[in-house]
Amino acid sequence: MSRLLVIEDERKLLRSLQRGLEAEGYDVATAGTSNEGQARLATGEFDCVILDWMLPGRDGLQLLADLRRAGNRVPVILLTARDSVEDRVAGLDRGADDYLVKPFAFAELVARVRALLRRGPADRDTVLQVGDLDIDLLERRVRRAGEELQLRGREFEVLVYLLRHRDEDITRAMLSSDVWKEGPHASSNVIDVTIKELRRKLDRAGLPPLIETIRGVGYRLRS
Repeated sequence: MSRLLVIEDERKLLRSLQRGLEAEGYDVATAGTSNEGQARLATGEFDCVILDWMLPGRDGLQLLADLRRAGNRVPVILLTARDSVEDRVAGLDRGADDYLVKPFAFAELVARVRALLRRGPADRDTVLQVGDLDIDLLERRVRRAGEELQLRGREFEVLVYLLRHRDEDITRAMLSSDVWKEGPHASSNVIDVTIKELRRKLDRAGLPPLIETIRGVGYRLRS
């Protein structure tokens, strides 16, 4: 049975989430503050954390940043009423694995939990590597052939996604839903521009290109 931790200061919502997730077959622990959540994380192993951004005192984003700095790679779904692109980027940059805007459908939360739990242990490594490309998830550093590359937040997230799904055909709809978190509605032009910038930064003379365009489909990162 997968063990979840829900950190949420709205007591009514906290109880509702606990009951609903337990009905789905999960073992659920709860916390109402950032400090209480950190204490629970220090004393137990969890498969996924559902974390509210707006907690009293130290907020959820600060707790998340502290967890990642300490090397804790437990999957985290960030809950918040903040719905701007800048807010979503801030949450992902601090180390969130997923982002859900309040109010949300409980069924969508459960689906996102299942998706994170399907990840294998290799997907929770703090350093990812394929060929001469290395990505440090904690430090958010990317190196190719030993040279450090300067990527923007969205470029970094796209590259990590492509690497996790290396040798798979990745459609623009997949990038829109899983990276931009906008269902199938993110602009194809925005996605294409991000890929173009990634290629410009990744490609080096004498080295094979990493990102391949699959005509009529999308992209693929080859291992």
